Amino acid sequence: MLYYSYLNMGGDTGEKFISPTLGELSISEVVNEVCKFVGLDCYAFYRLIIGTDSQTRKSNSEAEIDFVTAIVIHRRGSGGRYFWIRERQRKHYVLRQKIYTETAKSLALAEELVPLIRSKIPPGVYDLEIHIDVGTVGPTREMIKEVVGMVTGSGYTAKTKPESYGASSVADRHT
Repeated sequence: MLYYSYLNMGGDTGEKFISPTLGELSISEVVNEVCKFVGLDCYAFYRLIIGTDSQTRKSNSEAEIDFVTAIVIHRRGSGGRYFWIRERQRKHYVLRQKIYTETAKSLALAEELVPLIRSKIPPGVYDLEIHIDVGTVGPTREMIKEVVGMVTGSGYTAKTKPESYGASSVADRHT
């Protein structure tokens, strides 16, 4: 399943976003926490970041992959907060398929999160960025144009390594 609903997470599935300070939260609680954080300094400018990373593990000769998607709200010059959710799949992915799936998961979350955020935080207070775990060095360099095109074609700003810390550092921490 490439696209799925994060809004349904925390309902019957029991899956929740995790906050390092607050524990388990539904997506609506994440939106409320983002709004509270922005409300602490109404004059600051913010970056709302969504990024996904994955890690493949072998268990009992079967491939298992963890996809971790992070939401980061960063107050420029003054820190930030983040929330993450994990999805575990028993499937073997080649690198290209894994990067496409990571990007698609970030875009799926953005499609659901952005309208909720926009209904509570006025435009011009934040920039939205999709962080993609690809860079100009290594095997992912050949995919940069394709996945950046996926993100920009969806109307979002794409960031790649070394600027894509939402995927390559925050989400990576929990894979």
